[in-house]
Amino acid sequence: MNDATKRKELEPESENTASTSSEDEVQVAKSEAKRFKSTPPDEVLAPEKLQSTTEILIDGKLYDVSKFKHPGGSIVKFFQGSGDASAAFEQFHVRSKKAIKMRNALPSRPAPANVVAKALPGKEKLAEDFAKLTKDLKAEGFYDPHMGQILYRISELFVLFAVGFWIFRTSSSMVIGALGLVVVGIASGRCGWLMHEGGHNSLSGNIKIDRTLQIWIYGVGCGMSGGWWRSQHNRHHATPQKLEHDPDLETLPLLAFNEACRRGIKNPIARKWLEAQAYLFMPLTCLLVVLSWQFILHPLYMFRTSKYMEAASFVVRYIAFFGFATSGYSWPASILIYLFCNQVAGSYIFTNFAMSHTHLAVTQADEHVHWCEYASEHTTNLSNHFFVNWWMAYLNFQIEHHLFPAMPQFRHPQVSLRVQALFKKHNLTYDTRGYFSCLGETLRNLDEVGHADSDKENRAAVSMENMKKLS
Repeated sequence: MNDATKRKELEPESENTASTSSEDEVQVAKSEAKRFKSTPPDEVLAPEKLQSTTEILIDGKLYDVSKFKHPGGSIVKFFQGSGDASAAFEQFHVRSKKAIKMRNALPSRPAPANVVAKALPGKEKLAEDFAKLTKDLKAEGFYDPHMGQILYRISELFVLFAVGFWIFRTSSSMVIGALGLVVVGIASGRCGWLMHEGGHNSLSGNIKIDRTLQIWIYGVGCGMSGGWWRSQHNRHHATPQKLEHDPDLETLPLLAFNEACRRGIKNPIARKWLEAQAYLFMPLTCLLVVLSWQFILHPLYMFRTSKYMEAASFVVRYIAFFGFATSGYSWPASILIYLFCNQVAGSYIFTNFAMSHTHLAVTQADEHVHWCEYASEHTTNLSNHFFVNWWMAYLNFQIEHHLFPAMPQFRHPQVSLRVQALFKKHNLTYDTRGYFSCLGETLRNLDEVGHADSDKENRAAVSMENMKKLS
């Protein structure tokens, strides 16, 4: 669990502590029993039968991570003391032999049966079937990359940028020139799709190559940091739509995707902004997010973590854009052109990502659900249509992507039928929606969340007025 919910670790009892009062032992045991709701409150368990707050559960073993610094960020904290990290570990480290060696080097012990049972009660068969499906898909080559796909997608980016800037530079019509910049913005957004695949190590299948491709595609194409993105996005994948865990819900003051995220907002300007967020999202908020990432969050991250290659990619980006693409234009004109391209790119990619999750329910901070339940209850697929598949680079299959993040995305349509069969067997929802109907649902959700406090206040005022009339 996160820092706010950590409890003091129980140390094994020794002869020197045998004289501890039985009353204190009962109180501690009851506290631990309360944390595992399936344990009767009066049942006293020995400390060795419990999972400490520095242990995580993976494949039936408890690993002590008290002295372990996870290279992938703070995800480990999400599973310390409770929950089952088995599926998350498996899917995040499909291609990493180093991760397995690091895990095996940690102090560990077999997990007591009661700990395994309490991790995700009633989901043992689901976990077993999902593990078997993953194993079968690996054996059948669904995790294997395809060189033709890589060459096609990289070539597509060069063509889109070249065509867009050529139209912009050669057209004497302002309207046609603007259309060229729209193509450039779409190309930039599609850099986001491609770097996303590199960040999941599902592009070439080689972690070093994929990381390098991600750095340069994201840095030059979007002006953003691959390292920062990985640290945030992996947290999202571990716990999508989970309060205090999923960074995609931590969007204030610009956005609130769920009513639970906007509680406590008292500033009248901030409240008015949120009330208009459905209308501001695509034309303005997406651009503000892009600019805050490009010029604040990501540069600070690169400076703090000494990401020199990422910094070099930024230099290449700005030399290419302001030194060549907009050469001959004044600085004010060049900056306006840059903002226009970023507005197109930001609204393109952020709107599509928002459609996959943000209108769905959230999981509470202290609640654990199975990996498959995250994909079922907190993820939406969009139409399996050839244009939508291209427009979203197969990330319209978000359910499959969240189940198998290291799988090349072009394989998701083939895998979807088997996922549907798994979900049907275990009575899980397989949510597929039309593209434009889901866009409407996403914007309606933004509007409803934005007005949540006002609606409550209006209802309270009406109720008070009715009470006065009755009295």
